[in-house]
Amino acid sequence: MLAYQQLGTKADVAQLIQDIKNKNAIPLSEDRLPIDENLSEKGVATRREFVCSKTKKVFPLLMTDPKGLDLNSFDGNIENYIGLTQIPTGIVGPLRVTGSAAKGDFFIPLATSEGALVASSHRGAKACYEAGGAVSICLIEGVQRSPLFKFNSIADLGLFVGWILPQLEKFGEITIENSRFAELRDVRSQIEGNQLILTFEFTTGDASGQNMVTICTDAICQYIIANTPIQPEFWFIEGNYSGDKKATALSFTNVRGKKVTSEIVLPKEIVESVLKTNVKAMEDYWRSSTLGIIQSGAIGAQGHYANALAALFLATGQDVACVSEAAIGITRMQATSEGDLYASVTLPNLIVGTVGGGTSLPTQRECLQIMDCYGEGKARKFAEICGALVLAGELSIAAALSAGHFTSAHKNLGRRKKM
Repeated sequence: MLAYQQLGTKADVAQLIQDIKNKNAIPLSEDRLPIDENLSEKGVATRREFVCSKTKKVFPLLMTDPKGLDLNSFDGNIENYIGLTQIPTGIVGPLRVTGSAAKGDFFIPLATSEGALVASSHRGAKACYEAGGAVSICLIEGVQRSPLFKFNSIADLGLFVGWILPQLEKFGEITIENSRFAELRDVRSQIEGNQLILTFEFTTGDASGQNMVTICTDAICQYIIANTPIQPEFWFIEGNYSGDKKATALSFTNVRGKKVTSEIVLPKEIVESVLKTNVKAMEDYWRSSTLGIIQSGAIGAQGHYANALAALFLATGQDVACVSEAAIGITRMQATSEGDLYASVTLPNLIVGTVGGGTSLPTQRECLQIMDCYGEGKARKFAEICGALVLAGELSIAAALSAGHFTSAHKNLGRRKKM
């Protein structure tokens, strides 16, 4: 009943129903967005003129390119380009990290419009720094693509699987032929009735790898279809099983991208002086909030991984939609026998890269360069920095909530001050 009340009065609802019935009676506009797949100056100018004409407004900030901008630098990153969206970028640090690849003090750029986020992350980084830094380790890697095959019967499916198994070496060869960086690590099967999902797992070097694994998997599937004695009724390159851009229990218990775990022991003096709370309050809050998140049905148990990751992804040219899967994991906080605070985070789905995608865009490249994380050989390092940053953010938000400072921090930093 409440849902209908939110639509308005009975007359409002009746009008809405009538509008829906008449929607096909509205004539289609003859205007069409000017489209060209090339980043030509003429195409950009034509689209800008079109948008301004349709809206009867001008957009000087959105549609004025910086001096010296080379449109070709956006090739492969954008279609129907009209301009640049500006996102404020702050910096956090130093954050000291000891890992298998990341070793040292790092200043981390965060692009966000959420007041208090940079300040909170910076406070957490300060606490970690004064405690000697976080340990952050990239444990394993793997990016998946999961094609689906439909057969007439389970018997046909079984014959197909029997033919597939001896082909694994060939699949590896096909992978090498289609990518300089991808390496096929495993093939797993999931059977449901007469449908089969094959999950191909790859490592992808220093790229985040979604496009890479799609191309390699498609080449393998084309070989399968051309050579298998048991043809499926139909097949699709992705059966919605791999966890691409969604939070799944399967990815949570395995790996998608890079699995990173980060930990620190904060002396009670630092908890009190920097985080403005105490160890018992932090432990009590985290134990209680973990019970809360279990009741909510969330995958994992964490505070706000998406906050830091989205801001870092935007700044460094990652696929921001991958935050939907990267932002799941487990945070743990507990008092040690000495009365200090042990804290850890585990992120099993860090889809990040330091080559390819948006990493070579002008400001994104510079943000990666701030951390010495641009280019080949830097992806594991970057992933370990991501884990340490998330740990800092979890410490800060837990401190604010445990001490009752959460609301005042957002009131002071997250609201526009009257001019």
